[in-house]
Amino acid sequence: ISMKNKVVQPVLKWAGGKRQLLPKIKKLIPKNIGTYYEPFLGGGAVLFSLQPGHAIVNDNNTELINMYDVIKNNVDAIILDLRKHRNEADYFYKIRGLDRTPQYNEMNNVQRASRLIYLNKTCYNGLFRVNKNGEFNVPFGRYKNPNIVNETVLRAVSNYLNTGRIELLNMDFEQALIGCKHSSFVYFDPPYYPVSDSSNFTGYTINGFTKEDQIRLKSLCDKLTDKGVRWLLSNSSSPFIISLYNSKKYHIDYVTANRSISSNPDARGEVKEVLIRNYEIETNR
Repeated sequence: ISMKNKVVQPVLKWAGGKRQLLPKIKKLIPKNIGTYYEPFLGGGAVLFSLQPGHAIVNDNNTELINMYDVIKNNVDAIILDLRKHRNEADYFYKIRGLDRTPQYNEMNNVQRASRLIYLNKTCYNGLFRVNKNGEFNVPFGRYKNPNIVNETVLRAVSNYLNTGRIELLNMDFEQALIGCKHSSFVYFDPPYYPVSDSSNFTGYTINGFTKEDQIRLKSLCDKLTDKGVRWLLSNSSSPFIISLYNSKKYHIDYVTANRSISSNPDARGEVKEVLIRNYEIETNR
């Protein structure tokens, strides 16, 4: 890992983003790792803070991975396209409604990536949420001066994605870890298991992330442990998650985070979460 560029930061505001937990997460990450894997990339706060030289990152959200791919390969075009957007309600709903029209399928990758960033910067609370038909459904945020075109960050992220060996994948999390070796390190940040029914928020993709998916993820963690691959996982402190990983093989650390994004106002504020790992913390850090 070379010198970090502090301008390399998340492009999007993302529900469950890890910016505020970064100091606690980074204390738990081993010093010497080979390939860095992140199967649930989301806003990428941990990746962009660590800036590993070789990383394989994935997300099931096709629009999100398309955005990173465009930033990596065509940053000038997306900056140019972002400049055309307007912070006006009528314009916002016109752009938001494109995914309900045949015109959406005619948009190129740059236009789709630009639309995603624009909606994220101007929608209510920076949510990314789609309905069962895969249509973006967050209302206009009415912000006075949102930073729609953050050229400095976009160029810094593009530079990092090109100077490092960063592979961007768009597939199921299990597939993304095929080929993961003993020297690799995996950071899992799946959609959190709901602490209560009202706090359930899995609208990042059409399919959501089910209880069965959480169980499948735990099984994958067991397989990685058997292979000697180190991993760290973030999740809610729900009784289900605690019981799922309650094993002598795994360490559970409780942390608190302030969550301002939630479809349920009562769920905002300080929330207890867990960081689960399958390795001992190195001394003399």
